[in-house]
Amino acid sequence: MTNNLLPRRAAVAAGTILVATAEFALLHSVAGVDLAVRSGSSTRQVTVAAVVVAAAVAALAGWALLAALERLTNRPRVWWTSVAVVVLLLSLLVGPPSGVGGGVKATLALLHLSVGVALILGLPRSRPKGLDR
Repeated sequence: MTNNLLPRRAAVAAGTILVATAEFALLHSVAGVDLAVRSGSSTRQVTVAAVVVAAAVAALAGWALLAALERLTNRPRVWWTSVAVVVLLLSLLVGPPSGVGGGVKATLALLHLSVGVALILGLPRSRPKGLDR
């Protein structure tokens, strides 16, 4: 990994976490959406800490996969984008439907989409052009 690549990808990951956190804060505090999800027969609150951890895990997993694909394949961006889109679609099928109420489901979908789209658009583009295969 080159010296320029680490700060660029770290900035994308950090920006994604900040976007998710700000989005949660706005929707929770300003719009009054109280995020709660069903887990089996119980209901649990979604906190800002959970949003930060989920966004960080997604960013780091995406970053790690992209780094591995850059070493293993001739077309890492194509493979990474394909996998990332599938993972985003799966997260939309699993996460938001567990929300308690329509507003919560919409908010969860928005959070999943904003993190996923930011990573899909940002991580592969953070690689300097001269380093493409």
